[in-house]
Amino acid sequence: MPQLSKKGIELPTSPIRKLVEHAEKAKANGIEVFHLNIGQPDIAAPKQAIEAVKKSKLNLLPYGPSQGKLSYRSKLVDYYNYHNINIETDDIIITTGASEALTFALNVICDAGDEIIIPEPFYANYNGFASAASVRVVPVISEFHSKFQLPALEKISDKITSKTKAILLCNPSNPTGYVYSKKEIQTLCELAIKHDIFLIVDEVYREFIHDGEPHYSVLSDEKASMHTVMIDSVSKRYSLCGARVGSLVSKNDSLIQNVMKFAHLRLSPPTYALMASEAALSAPKSYLEGVIKEYKARRNTLINQLEQIPNVEVSHPMGAFYCIVKLPVEDAEDFSKFLLTDFSINNKTVMLAPAKGFYSSPNVGLDEVRIAFILDQEKLILAATILEKALEAYKKFVP
Repeated sequence: MPQLSKKGIELPTSPIRKLVEHAEKAKANGIEVFHLNIGQPDIAAPKQAIEAVKKSKLNLLPYGPSQGKLSYRSKLVDYYNYHNINIETDDIIITTGASEALTFALNVICDAGDEIIIPEPFYANYNGFASAASVRVVPVISEFHSKFQLPALEKISDKITSKTKAILLCNPSNPTGYVYSKKEIQTLCELAIKHDIFLIVDEVYREFIHDGEPHYSVLSDEKASMHTVMIDSVSKRYSLCGARVGSLVSKNDSLIQNVMKFAHLRLSPPTYALMASEAALSAPKSYLEGVIKEYKARRNTLINQLEQIPNVEVSHPMGAFYCIVKLPVEDAEDFSKFLLTDFSINNKTVMLAPAKGFYSSPNVGLDEVRIAFILDQEKLILAATILEKALEAYKKFVP
């Protein structure tokens, strides 16, 4: 039998999709599954995006520029300028989703065996991206009872070694919904300058701020422009997850030039997806205003319902559309599996994302789940009811 790579064998399994086979079996048995495990919005994309593809008269799908069409990058410049982020078209590389942007960033910044520091819990695929690039994740634990705010600067500084090449975070955070303040971002920028490392910030949920001060982009800190990288995407903002269009943005010319080498390897971003993404930028401001309002209402509804369940604790998210929930169980993954294999109410059940997969440290988050409030309020209320009844049944099920 030929040997497979150690890298592939050790690549972590996604906690978001880990229980999919059980969900599929439940559906095959006639059970309706409410997917609160994945950030797949159910809100319609801007009609401009869909119509652009429908009305296309292309007779073939040609390669495009590896950096992404200039017309799209120009519209992005206008979009970012509206958010007080002053960049130029040459600062942007269009990627196949934010996933590819992160993969490019890690491969350009790090060599095999280098380290990146990430406050945890963090988006589970960061572990996978790092592993695929042969990079070691060094976690710094954020605390549930402080809404997962940035750990003390000393705790981060203590993790920096000669192998450290970057600090990575998501703002607003997936999975916690925490929004890093202007002061926190500026503090990390100063740390990056001091230690001559990069600060990479995933800003795909920029618009979704429910509480507190406005979003502050890492690229707004001019002093740290040579040390900062922004990751972005249309997936959540415009409900275009399947388009797989993201971007890597930096004012560091050397970094951009080296990212371009990776962009050349995959030739170009997808043509129809770029078409839809560019058209989405022409949607009226009322589109996003309505989306933001709806997610805030969903957040309030879900939290209100969850807080009525005995012994359940919820960390209130300030942004994005996720929250971390502590359950009165020892093993949240086992309970999440139970929901799919052994429990339903009127042929309905719920799929959750066990939170231990969002931590790199062992034996942390074992009693936590991430819940995405991406369904309408009626379904969220029903999902909370199912969760409450399932917790009661699980007590009897577990020996």
